[in-house]
Amino acid sequence: MIELRKITDDNFDECIKLEPKEEQKSYVASNISSLAEAYVALTNNECIPMPYAIYDNDIMVGFIMLSYNEASENDDENSYWVCRLMIDKVYQGKGYAKEAMAKAIELIRTFPYGKASKVTLSYEPENVVAKRLYASLGFVETGKIEYGELVAKLSL
Repeated sequence: MIELRKITDDNFDECIKLEPKEEQKSYVASNISSLAEAYVALTNNECIPMPYAIYDNDIMVGFIMLSYNEASENDDENSYWVCRLMIDKVYQGKGYAKEAMAKAIELIRTFPYGKASKVTLSYEPENVVAKRLYASLGFVETGKIEYGELVAKLSL
């Protein structure tokens, strides 16, 4: 059973040791970089970062970082973002990414930090595995490209 747990002093070291496969490293930032970005975003009031370790029972299998973003001049509505998703190389191919995304969407639909009408994410155009995963969960490409990545959204 997949569970999202907050990053704490107790699981921080384990989380930053997780890694994707070598050929996937260009698709996702390291977990330590993601946690540093979360800290910077939080201290600068850019968004509300929501980093979680992904567990299968008591085994950490991956990392996901969500965020809540209030409406701005760039986006006229509140939204949740899936900023990162990575499953450790040892645990890939077992359906954990799809289960973790389903859990994340379930959590987002409780509107833990505020109402929103969509979940947004982005991925490298050549990352066909990610594209297929997100499409299977209902994400639709918007036609926008941000930082060289395709943007997709799921309406809530």
